[in-house]
Amino acid sequence: MAKSSNQKLKMIYLMDKFMRDTDENHGITVNEMIDYLESYDIKSERKSIYNDIECLNSYGLDIVKEKAGRETVYKLVSRDFELAELKLLVDAVQSSKFMTSKKTDALIKKIEGLTSKHQAVELQRQVHVINRVKTPNEKIFLAVDKLHEAIHKRVRVEFQYTAWNTSKELEVKHDGKIYEVSPWALTWEDENYYLIGYNDEFKEIRHYRVDKMVSLKITDKERQGHKEFKDFDLPSYSKRTFGMFGGESCLVKLRVNNRLIGAMLDRFGLSTMIIPDNKKGFFTINVDVVPSQQFIGWLVGFGQDVEVVSPQDIRDKVRESIENILSLYND
Repeated sequence: MAKSSNQKLKMIYLMDKFMRDTDENHGITVNEMIDYLESYDIKSERKSIYNDIECLNSYGLDIVKEKAGRETVYKLVSRDFELAELKLLVDAVQSSKFMTSKKTDALIKKIEGLTSKHQAVELQRQVHVINRVKTPNEKIFLAVDKLHEAIHKRVRVEFQYTAWNTSKELEVKHDGKIYEVSPWALTWEDENYYLIGYNDEFKEIRHYRVDKMVSLKITDKERQGHKEFKDFDLPSYSKRTFGMFGGESCLVKLRVNNRLIGAMLDRFGLSTMIIPDNKKGFFTINVDVVPSQQFIGWLVGFGQDVEVVSPQDIRDKVRESIENILSLYND
């Protein structure tokens, strides 16, 4: 039998056929394999196909032989990712706010390529998240990659920072000021990527939303903040910093209704000490937080179920915040 120029690609095409057209519920016959290879001008015989399947199994593919009615079929029954795992990945991509719609569609398409065409149909579903906002910044993935590079090289980055205006457009802040920051870590908080770095101008650790960075550049300047990041604890830092706004942290004692135990443990972690309170149906916790307006707003949202016990200046801030809100309705 004369061999075509594609004959050397036979095993690759056959493996591709198994990957795309078979799974634990769908198989293909030897005749289908022969016809498929013929479409690429590759000549095959049944005996050679059997040898090829043995080679593919030796290579690591899990191809099994089964009877389907009067026919014998072969199927690839295991892969690197199970269907349930791929569904989780699709759900995560679809519901991620920091990804653009275009990038979301592209990534889901690539995830579908990790399974058969039959199972890919099950991945073509939409995760409905009410009022889900997708970032318009198409360059966020390039920015994340660039920031990882800067962290690896231990050098500073420069960028301009943006904010939304009333025309629903992102515009640069502070007349296009160039921020110079020493990058130390990237974190995903509240469905957004944040850069955690050292701001040499203010001599402190600060955070910046990656999707709001523009004109990002890697410099050749050695990064700063070695002392500040020597014993840096990212999980602890994230728990105490609400809304990703910086500032000095302090220890705050909260009196909390027992029914909110889940909300407190979700926010502050299972290591939080729960102390029974004299007020029936309540407990107290001592937590290290940044008492920003975002933190106060979070507290006020619980109404009478959460009270700041101490320190007094934080109690005063909460009272002032509530009074300012009430003043809007005193007409």
